[in-house]
Amino acid sequence: MKILLGSLLLLFALNTALWGQMKADTTGCGWRDLAPTQFKKLLADSVVTLIDVRTSAEYHAGHIEGARNIDVRKPDFDKQITGLKADRPVAVYCKGGVRSRVAARKLVQKGFRVYNLDKGYLSWPDKLKK
Repeated sequence: MKILLGSLLLLFALNTALWGQMKADTTGCGWRDLAPTQFKKLLADSVVTLIDVRTSAEYHAGHIEGARNIDVRKPDFDKQITGLKADRPVAVYCKGGVRSRVAARKLVQKGFRVYNLDKGYLSWPDKLKK
């Protein structure tokens, strides 16, 4: 009985440790998901290129101050990101976090260091209306 209980505890501990590593690594995708407070600190503390990957209409309805709008669903997205400075980190966001992960994947493939706003613009506390 003690061996069974010890084995179960060991399996639980290993599972917890592995899950924590996977979550912290953002599934090994090459970019980092940041909570809004971390994302805000990144924007304040470093020279970063901020990209809103939503549609133009979404961008004009409200966006994070200083963001450049490059719609990830447009055919020229890849062409537009080639004009970015490769030595600067890139921070991306969309409405809820799905499109920005698509953009992050493309940017990582081009060699950029990328940060993604987890849960997107919906989670951003300081929305800028136009």
